[in-house]
Amino acid sequence: MTTVETPRSSTGRLVTPRPLAPAPERVRPMHVAVVAPPWFSIPPDGYGGIEAMLAGLVDGLVDRGHEVTLIGAGRSGTRAHRFVAVYENPPSGRLGEPLPEVLHAAAAARVLSDLDVDVVHDNTLAGPLTARGHRAPTVVTTHGVVTGEPGRVLQELGTSVGLVAISEAQRRAAPALNWVGRVHNAVDVASYPAGAGADGYLLFLGRFSPSKGAHVAIDAARAAGYQLVLAGKVSEPAERAYFEEAIRPRLGPGVCYVGSADAELKRELYGAASALLFPICWEEPFGLVMVEAMACGTPVVALSRGSVPEVVVDGVTGFVVHHPDELAGALRLVDTLDREACRRHVQEHFDLPVMVDGYERIFQQAAGLPVRPVARHQRGTAAEHRLAADG
Repeated sequence: MTTVETPRSSTGRLVTPRPLAPAPERVRPMHVAVVAPPWFSIPPDGYGGIEAMLAGLVDGLVDRGHEVTLIGAGRSGTRAHRFVAVYENPPSGRLGEPLPEVLHAAAAARVLSDLDVDVVHDNTLAGPLTARGHRAPTVVTTHGVVTGEPGRVLQELGTSVGLVAISEAQRRAAPALNWVGRVHNAVDVASYPAGAGADGYLLFLGRFSPSKGAHVAIDAARAAGYQLVLAGKVSEPAERAYFEEAIRPRLGPGVCYVGSADAELKRELYGAASALLFPICWEEPFGLVMVEAMACGTPVVALSRGSVPEVVVDGVTGFVVHHPDELAGALRLVDTLDREACRRHVQEHFDLPVMVDGYERIFQQAAGLPVRPVARHQRGTAAEHRLAADG
């Protein structure tokens, strides 16, 4: 029998040994199956906010040693270990039709039935309907509306899926749903060059829909005495009808439309603009263009709807107002803002590593695995990391 002598201090007093801290559990790599929508390649060539976000997430997970199977459409543009294209050519022109979504969900379910994965991350409309047939838990990011009929669909899914909100505003809109966390969308800040706003115009960039408020942007820019550049998608019938009715009559001196902007053009537009106008007319759960603009150092002037107050720091990275009549006055003050502060804000709160942290922790929790300790990529982001994975 081995005898262990009780240690004593230099004064001869007994010393109570401190218990050894338990060794941290080893965080093993996961196999994550990411199901993307069928409409655009990943990353997209131009329009496609969900696809751009998923490209960053997939590559971020791979960089941390996780295995990723990506199910989507079009070409393989990420570092996923396995890519399954349901459509060789994404059916972008059929966006909004039900059959591509249903076919995509059926094909994804068949692929998943043959895979041994730790968690399924579904980002589609119809895909979550197959979650009860998966062996692995399913996490669903709610990229759109969570009220009305879309909310009822999520409610009927019950606990078969864990829901991730993309903003606190979205989660507040339907608090009874099975939320497992909130993770803001993010961008690769390093890929967005800082600009000086040298051309002095205002920018509106987004899909042309009454809810996006391009007509409000035109009226506000003219009232403030600024030139306005409009860029965005006009391809679906509703978009074309809105453009012809509300936008084309407003074009003219000081207001021009430059078409849909690809990744390179939109970076040029952001960097040369004095400000981005984001006069959103509905409770949009997240507006990635706000983050992209600020990553280039361009402040955002926006209406206080949806996620706007979570993204823009009023008086620091832009101005948040409550009524369209207040936009012009705010626009006249954008030159007082520090463009470097805009970029720092995005680096601290909306850079890809912050988003990957949030999803990694949620996936680990869903799979019942040890959770990786929070990595502090920037000072002052600990609260963001805690919020990202809270239930």
